[in-house]
Amino acid sequence: MMRLNLALLVLIGCIAALPLFGGPYALRLGTIACMYAILALSWNVVGGFVGYPSFATAAFFGFGAYATGVLLGDGLPLALSILLSFVASFLLAGVLGIVLLRLRGHYFAIASLSLVEVLRELVNNATDLTGGGMGLNIPLAAGSGVLADATFFFYAMWALLLATALMVIAVSMSKLGFGLACIRQNETAADMVGLNSTLYKSVAFALSACFVGAAGGIYAAWVHYIDPSDVFDILYSVKPIVMALMGGLGSPLGVVSGALLYLALEEVVWRNYIQIHSGVLGVLIVMLLLFLPHGLISLRWRMLWRKARHV
Repeated sequence: MMRLNLALLVLIGCIAALPLFGGPYALRLGTIACMYAILALSWNVVGGFVGYPSFATAAFFGFGAYATGVLLGDGLPLALSILLSFVASFLLAGVLGIVLLRLRGHYFAIASLSLVEVLRELVNNATDLTGGGMGLNIPLAAGSGVLADATFFFYAMWALLLATALMVIAVSMSKLGFGLACIRQNETAADMVGLNSTLYKSVAFALSACFVGAAGGIYAAWVHYIDPSDVFDILYSVKPIVMALMGGLGSPLGVVSGALLYLALEEVVWRNYIQIHSGVLGVLIVMLLLFLPHGLISLRWRMLWRKARHV
Protein backbone atom coordinates (compact mmCIF):
# COMPACT_ATOMS: atom_id res chain seq x y z
CA MET A 1 0.00 0.00 0.00
CA MET A 2 2.79 2.44 0.90
CA ARG A 3 4.56 1.70 -2.39
CA LEU A 4 1.40 2.40 -4.37
CA ASN A 5 0.80 5.66 -2.49
CA LEU A 6 4.40 6.73 -3.07
CA ALA A 7 4.06 5.86 -6.76
CA LEU A 8 0.90 7.99 -6.90
CA LEU A 9 2.72 11.01 -5.47
CA VAL A 10 5.63 10.48 -7.88
CA LEU A 11 3.17 10.35 -10.81
CA ILE A 12 1.54 13.59 -9.67
CA GLY A 13 5.00 15.14 -9.34
CA CYS A 14 5.77 14.16 -12.93
CA ILE A 15 2.57 15.90 -14.09
CA ALA A 16 3.88 19.13 -12.56
CA ALA A 17 6.77 19.07 -15.06
CA LEU A 18 4.46 19.16 -18.10
CA PRO A 19 4.92 22.93 -18.77
CA LEU A 20 8.66 22.34 -19.20
CA PHE A 21 8.02 20.20 -22.29
CA GLY A 22 5.53 22.34 -24.19
CA GLY A 23 3.78 25.65 -24.59
CA PRO A 24 0.13 26.64 -24.18
CA TYR A 25 -1.09 23.31 -25.60
CA ALA A 26 0.78 21.34 -22.93
CA LEU A 27 -0.59 23.66 -20.26
CA ARG A 28 -4.18 23.18 -21.48
CA LEU A 29 -3.74 19.43 -21.66
CA GLY A 30 -2.10 19.33 -18.23
CA THR A 31 -4.88 21.39 -16.66
CA ILE A 32 -7.54 19.06 -18.07
CA ALA A 33 -5.51 16.02 -16.96
CA CYS A 34 -5.36 17.35 -13.40
CA MET A 35 -9.09 18.14 -13.44
CA TYR A 36 -9.98 14.65 -14.71
CA ALA A 37 -7.76 13.07 -12.05
CA ILE A 38 -9.44 15.15 -9.32
CA LEU A 39 -12.90 14.07 -10.49
CA ALA A 40 -11.85 10.41 -10.68
CA LEU A 41 -10.08 10.39 -7.29
CA SER A 42 -13.02 12.13 -5.63
CA TRP A 43 -15.51 9.69 -7.13
CA ASN A 44 -13.33 6.81 -5.94
CA VAL A 45 -13.98 7.79 -2.31
CA VAL A 46 -17.67 6.92 -2.73
CA GLY A 47 -17.61 4.52 -5.65
CA GLY A 48 -14.39 2.67 -4.82
CA PHE A 49 -14.05 2.81 -1.03
CA VAL A 50 -17.78 2.53 -0.18
CA GLY A 51 -19.04 0.81 -3.31
CA TYR A 52 -21.91 3.24 -3.95
CA PRO A 53 -22.46 4.08 -7.66
CA SER A 54 -22.64 7.87 -7.46
CA PHE A 55 -23.60 10.01 -10.46
CA ALA A 56 -23.52 13.26 -8.50
CA THR A 57 -20.06 14.43 -9.66
CA ALA A 58 -21.51 16.76 -12.30
CA ALA A 59 -23.86 18.28 -9.72
CA PHE A 60 -21.06 19.40 -7.40
CA PHE A 61 -18.77 20.37 -10.28
CA GLY A 62 -21.45 22.73 -11.57
CA PHE A 63 -22.30 23.94 -8.08
CA GLY A 64 -18.66 24.82 -7.38
CA ALA A 65 -18.28 26.51 -10.77
CA TYR A 66 -21.33 28.75 -10.26
CA ALA A 67 -20.56 29.47 -6.61
CA THR A 68 -17.05 30.62 -7.54
CA GLY A 69 -18.31 32.57 -10.56
CA VAL A 70 -20.92 34.46 -8.52
CA LEU A 71 -18.42 35.24 -5.74
CA LEU A 72 -15.83 36.48 -8.24
CA GLY A 73 -18.48 38.65 -9.84
CA ASP A 74 -19.15 40.20 -6.41
CA GLY A 75 -15.49 41.20 -6.16
CA LEU A 76 -14.08 38.48 -3.89
CA PRO A 77 -10.52 37.23 -4.51
CA LEU A 78 -10.10 33.98 -6.42
CA ALA A 79 -8.54 32.02 -3.53
CA LEU A 80 -11.31 33.02 -1.11
CA SER A 81 -14.01 32.27 -3.69
CA ILE A 82 -12.66 28.76 -4.28
CA LEU A 83 -12.28 28.16 -0.55
CA LEU A 84 -15.90 29.19 0.08
CA SER A 85 -17.05 26.95 -2.80
CA PHE A 86 -15.05 24.11 -1.24
CA VAL A 87 -16.73 24.59 2.15
CA ALA A 88 -20.21 25.07 0.63
CA SER A 89 -19.84 21.88 -1.44
CA PHE A 90 -18.76 19.94 1.64
CA LEU A 91 -21.73 21.17 3.70
CA LEU A 92 -24.26 20.66 0.91
CA ALA A 93 -23.03 17.14 0.17
CA GLY A 94 -22.95 16.27 3.87
CA VAL A 95 -26.58 17.30 4.34
CA LEU A 96 -27.74 15.62 1.12
CA GLY A 97 -25.73 12.51 1.95
CA ILE A 98 -27.68 11.96 5.16
CA VAL A 99 -30.82 11.60 3.02
CA LEU A 100 -29.55 10.09 -0.26
CA LEU A 101 -27.19 7.54 1.26
CA ARG A 102 -30.03 5.77 3.02
CA LEU A 103 -30.75 4.40 -0.47
CA ARG A 104 -28.65 1.60 -1.90
CA GLY A 105 -27.66 0.21 -5.28
CA HIS A 106 -29.48 1.49 -8.35
CA TYR A 107 -31.90 3.50 -6.15
CA PHE A 108 -28.99 5.62 -4.94
CA ALA A 109 -27.61 5.86 -8.48
CA ILE A 110 -30.91 7.26 -9.79
CA ALA A 111 -31.23 9.68 -6.85
CA SER A 112 -27.68 11.00 -7.35
CA LEU A 113 -28.34 11.39 -11.08
CA SER A 114 -31.50 13.36 -10.33
CA LEU A 115 -29.44 15.74 -8.21
CA VAL A 116 -27.64 16.95 -11.34
CA GLU A 117 -30.92 17.88 -13.02
CA VAL A 118 -32.29 19.55 -9.87
CA LEU A 119 -29.27 21.85 -9.51
CA ARG A 120 -29.24 22.56 -13.25
CA GLU A 121 -32.89 23.69 -13.11
CA LEU A 122 -32.25 25.82 -10.03
CA VAL A 123 -29.38 27.59 -11.82
CA ASN A 124 -31.47 27.99 -14.97
CA ASN A 125 -34.27 29.68 -13.03
CA ALA A 126 -32.11 31.92 -10.83
CA THR A 127 -31.51 34.34 -13.69
CA ASP A 128 -30.76 37.37 -11.48
CA LEU A 129 -27.96 35.53 -9.72
CA THR A 130 -26.56 33.11 -12.30
CA GLY A 131 -27.68 34.52 -15.64
CA GLY A 132 -29.86 31.46 -16.26
CA GLY A 133 -29.56 29.86 -19.66
CA MET A 134 -27.57 32.84 -20.96
CA GLY A 135 -24.64 31.78 -18.82
CA LEU A 136 -22.36 33.69 -16.50
CA ASN A 137 -19.40 35.86 -17.50
CA ILE A 138 -16.52 35.72 -15.02
CA PRO A 139 -14.15 38.69 -14.75
CA LEU A 140 -10.62 38.28 -16.09
CA ALA A 141 -7.60 38.59 -13.84
CA ALA A 142 -6.21 42.09 -14.32
CA GLY A 143 -2.83 42.44 -15.98
CA SER A 144 -2.18 38.75 -16.73
CA GLY A 145 -1.10 37.56 -20.16
CA VAL A 146 -2.38 34.46 -21.93
CA LEU A 147 0.63 32.28 -21.09
CA ALA A 148 0.86 33.52 -17.50
CA ASP A 149 -2.87 32.91 -17.07
CA ALA A 150 -2.58 29.35 -18.43
CA THR A 151 0.43 28.60 -16.21
CA PHE A 152 -1.33 29.92 -13.12
CA PHE A 153 -4.45 27.81 -13.61
CA PHE A 154 -2.41 24.71 -14.44
CA TYR A 155 -0.55 24.91 -11.15
CA ALA A 156 -3.75 25.82 -9.29
CA MET A 157 -5.43 22.68 -10.62
CA TRP A 158 -2.27 20.64 -9.97
CA ALA A 159 -2.14 21.85 -6.34
CA LEU A 160 -5.76 20.82 -5.91
CA LEU A 161 -4.95 17.41 -7.41
CA LEU A 162 -2.12 16.97 -4.90
CA ALA A 163 -4.46 17.94 -2.04
CA THR A 164 -7.07 15.49 -3.33
CA ALA A 165 -4.51 12.67 -3.53
CA LEU A 166 -3.30 13.38 0.02
CA MET A 167 -6.91 13.33 1.23
CA VAL A 168 -7.58 9.99 -0.47
CA ILE A 169 -4.37 8.49 0.96
CA ALA A 170 -5.24 9.78 4.44
CA VAL A 171 -8.77 8.35 4.21
CA SER A 172 -7.53 4.97 2.99
CA MET A 173 -5.14 4.68 5.97
CA SER A 174 -7.51 6.01 8.64
CA LYS A 175 -10.35 4.69 10.78
CA LEU A 176 -12.74 6.26 8.28
CA GLY A 177 -11.23 4.19 5.47
CA PHE A 178 -11.50 1.01 7.55
CA GLY A 179 -15.15 1.80 8.26
CA LEU A 180 -15.86 2.45 4.58
CA ALA A 181 -14.24 -0.88 3.68
CA CYS A 182 -16.49 -2.63 6.23
CA ILE A 183 -19.54 -0.95 4.70
CA ARG A 184 -18.46 -2.03 1.22
CA GLN A 185 -18.03 -5.63 2.33
CA ASN A 186 -21.28 -5.96 4.30
CA GLU A 187 -23.19 -2.86 5.36
CA THR A 188 -25.77 -4.80 7.37
CA ALA A 189 -23.06 -6.50 9.41
CA ALA A 190 -21.28 -3.17 9.92
CA ASP A 191 -24.49 -1.69 11.35
CA MET A 192 -24.94 -4.68 13.63
CA VAL A 193 -21.51 -4.24 15.24
CA GLY A 194 -22.25 -0.58 16.01
CA LEU A 195 -20.71 1.25 13.04
CA ASN A 196 -22.60 4.45 12.21
CA SER A 197 -22.73 3.73 8.48
CA THR A 198 -24.86 6.79 7.66
CA LEU A 199 -22.30 9.12 9.25
CA TYR A 200 -19.35 7.37 7.57
CA LYS A 201 -21.03 7.44 4.15
CA SER A 202 -22.06 11.08 4.53
CA VAL A 203 -18.50 12.13 5.42
CA ALA A 204 -17.17 10.20 2.41
CA PHE A 205 -19.80 11.79 0.16
CA ALA A 206 -18.92 15.26 1.45
CA LEU A 207 -15.18 14.68 0.97
CA SER A 208 -15.77 13.49 -2.58
CA ALA A 209 -17.91 16.56 -3.33
CA CYS A 210 -15.80 19.39 -1.89
CA PHE A 211 -12.73 18.75 -4.06
CA VAL A 212 -14.96 18.41 -7.13
CA GLY A 213 -16.60 21.74 -6.22
CA ALA A 214 -13.19 23.40 -5.91
CA ALA A 215 -12.18 21.94 -9.30
CA GLY A 216 -15.36 23.39 -10.79
CA GLY A 217 -14.42 26.78 -9.31
CA ILE A 218 -10.93 26.72 -10.82
CA TYR A 219 -12.40 25.60 -14.15
CA ALA A 220 -14.90 28.49 -14.13
CA ALA A 221 -12.18 31.05 -13.42
CA TRP A 222 -10.00 29.46 -16.11
CA VAL A 223 -12.53 29.56 -18.96
CA HIS A 224 -14.10 32.90 -17.84
CA TYR A 225 -17.58 31.87 -19.02
CA ILE A 226 -19.89 29.08 -17.90
CA ASP A 227 -23.44 27.99 -18.66
CA PRO A 228 -25.62 25.23 -17.16
CA SER A 229 -25.29 22.88 -20.14
CA ASP A 230 -21.50 23.03 -19.83
CA VAL A 231 -20.75 22.62 -16.12
CA PHE A 232 -23.75 20.39 -15.36
CA ASP A 233 -22.95 18.08 -18.28
CA ILE A 234 -23.78 14.49 -17.30
CA LEU A 235 -20.46 13.41 -18.86
CA TYR A 236 -18.75 14.88 -15.78
CA SER A 237 -20.53 12.14 -13.84
CA VAL A 238 -19.86 9.35 -16.34
CA LYS A 239 -16.22 10.06 -17.17
CA PRO A 240 -14.86 9.59 -13.61
CA ILE A 241 -16.55 6.18 -13.41
CA VAL A 242 -14.99 5.12 -16.72
CA MET A 243 -11.57 6.42 -15.60
CA ALA A 244 -11.79 4.51 -12.33
CA LEU A 245 -12.78 1.30 -14.11
CA MET A 246 -9.99 1.72 -16.66
CA GLY A 247 -7.36 2.31 -13.98
CA GLY A 248 -8.54 0.00 -11.24
CA LEU A 249 -11.53 0.52 -8.97
CA GLY A 250 -10.56 1.40 -5.41
CA SER A 251 -6.88 2.06 -6.17
CA PRO A 252 -5.88 5.78 -6.09
CA LEU A 253 -2.85 5.10 -8.30
CA GLY A 254 -4.98 3.12 -10.75
CA VAL A 255 -7.65 5.83 -10.83
CA VAL A 256 -5.17 8.60 -11.69
CA SER A 257 -3.55 6.36 -14.31
CA GLY A 258 -7.01 5.68 -15.76
CA ALA A 259 -7.72 9.41 -15.93
CA LEU A 260 -4.49 10.05 -17.84
CA LEU A 261 -5.16 7.14 -20.20
CA TYR A 262 -8.70 8.34 -20.84
CA LEU A 263 -7.48 11.86 -21.66
CA ALA A 264 -4.82 10.46 -24.02
CA LEU A 265 -7.42 8.34 -25.84
CA GLU A 266 -9.84 11.26 -25.97
CA GLU A 267 -7.22 13.59 -27.42
CA VAL A 268 -5.94 11.12 -30.04
CA VAL A 269 -9.44 10.10 -31.14
CA TRP A 270 -10.63 13.72 -31.29
CA ARG A 271 -7.68 14.69 -33.51
CA ASN A 272 -7.96 11.81 -35.96
CA TYR A 273 -11.67 10.92 -36.00
CA ILE A 274 -13.40 14.21 -35.30
CA GLN A 275 -16.60 13.22 -37.14
CA ILE A 276 -17.07 9.93 -35.29
CA HIS A 277 -14.90 10.55 -32.23
CA SER A 278 -17.57 9.59 -29.69
CA GLY A 279 -18.18 6.21 -31.32
CA VAL A 280 -14.49 5.39 -31.73
CA LEU A 281 -13.72 6.44 -28.15
CA GLY A 282 -16.60 4.32 -26.87
CA VAL A 283 -15.39 1.23 -28.76
CA LEU A 284 -11.83 1.66 -27.41
CA ILE A 285 -13.09 2.01 -23.83
CA VAL A 286 -15.30 -1.09 -24.14
CA MET A 287 -12.38 -3.09 -25.55
CA LEU A 288 -10.12 -1.99 -22.69
CA LEU A 289 -12.73 -2.92 -20.08
CA LEU A 290 -13.32 -6.30 -21.74
CA PHE A 291 -9.67 -7.31 -21.96
CA LEU A 292 -8.54 -5.57 -18.76
CA PRO A 293 -11.55 -5.88 -16.42
CA HIS A 294 -9.60 -5.00 -13.26
CA GLY A 295 -7.93 -1.94 -14.77
CA LEU A 296 -4.36 -0.89 -15.39
CA ILE A 297 -3.38 -1.58 -11.79
CA SER A 298 -3.81 -5.32 -12.41
CA LEU A 299 -1.66 -5.39 -15.55
CA ARG A 300 1.69 -6.09 -13.90
CA TRP A 301 0.24 -8.82 -11.71
CA ARG A 302 -1.28 -10.53 -14.73
CA MET A 303 2.04 -10.38 -16.55
CA LEU A 304 3.87 -11.87 -13.57
CA TRP A 305 1.29 -14.67 -13.31
CA ARG A 306 1.71 -15.54 -16.98
CA LYS A 307 5.49 -15.65 -16.61
CA ALA A 308 5.19 -17.88 -13.55
CA ARG A 309 2.88 -20.26 -15.39
CA HIS A 310 5.26 -20.34 -18.35
CA VAL A 311 8.18 -21.22 -16.08
